[in-house]
Amino acid sequence: MAKYDFEFKKKVVLAYLKGEGGRNFLAEKYGIASSQHIIEWVNNYNKFGDDGLKRSRKKESYSFEKKLSVVELYLSSEISYQDLALQEGITNPSMIANWVNRFRAAGPDALRSRKKGRKKSLNTSDGNTQNKSVEESSVDTSAEHVKQLEDELLMLRIENAFLKELRRLRLEDEAKMRERRSSSTASDENSN
Repeated sequence: MAKYDFEFKKKVVLAYLKGEGGRNFLAEKYGIASSQHIIEWVNNYNKFGDDGLKRSRKKESYSFEKKLSVVELYLSSEISYQDLALQEGITNPSMIANWVNRFRAAGPDALRSRKKGRKKSLNTSDGNTQNKSVEESSVDTSAEHVKQLEDELLMLRIENAFLKELRRLRLEDEAKMRERRSSSTASDENSN
């Protein structure tokens, strides 16, 4: 994807807002690969002002809970990535798509931040240190187990919401099919 600088984006957004043309016309006029970029820029500009058009030099980090709530909101509603990003104050909608894909592939743990680098090894030369670590690990394990259960519960709630929505959509489709069949049957009877 081509990178566009702030001044260029602002020029295109202002042209769009002044009514100099639609997104397809402006995309062609300014040589933008996709007219969807213009809509994203306009929405970001309307929501965040100039900051919505600037490329962020700092890496924004979101908590596990924030990521999970955004994914849950996306899966349980019919909102687009762009609209959800604007609603949640996230300037990059593709980040949400990434979270959703990771969640679908590996569950909620895929959204957790992972520490990079080599794991620290414990020096267990002292017997007392070893006993302390065993005692501490049993406490940590129970807290970790509770956290895992909470995560599993949340994942099941999200899955349940997703399946309910899927069922609703299927029922709508079946109703439309029944309506089409009945209207086509009625038209066949009228023609005879």
